Amino acid sequence: MKRVYGWLAAGMVLLPFGAAQAQGVATGDNGMTLYSFDKDVGGKSACYEDCAVKWPPYLAQQGETKPEGWTMVERTDGSRQWALDGKPAYYFAGDKKAGDMAGDGVGGVWHALGQ
Repeated sequence: MKRVYGWLAAGMVLLPFGAAQAQGVATGDNGMTLYSFDKDVGGKSACYEDCAVKWPPYLAQQGETKPEGWTMVERTDGSRQWALDGKPAYYFAGDKKAGDMAGDGVGGVWHALGQ
């Protein structure tokens, strides 16, 4: 069984992913890791076309609600995307199961979204 570890900010302590998740990695309703994109500015998504194939937006449905800190941002096609603290949220196509974080750090511009 492959184990995934995360860093605890207070020191060089490794934690199993479940514990790291409790420390603030945001996940979608399906349990998959969510990511932010450094090129998003002012709460607007900069990820479309090929980018959105690799990094699907975490889309919001009409009437859906989330806890404090979550908002909806409008995409250019009129759909709505969830954003946490103003950062639009995305999945990574390379993640295959809940707990995967293969997208964290990709290109130096993609980061696991913290709560």
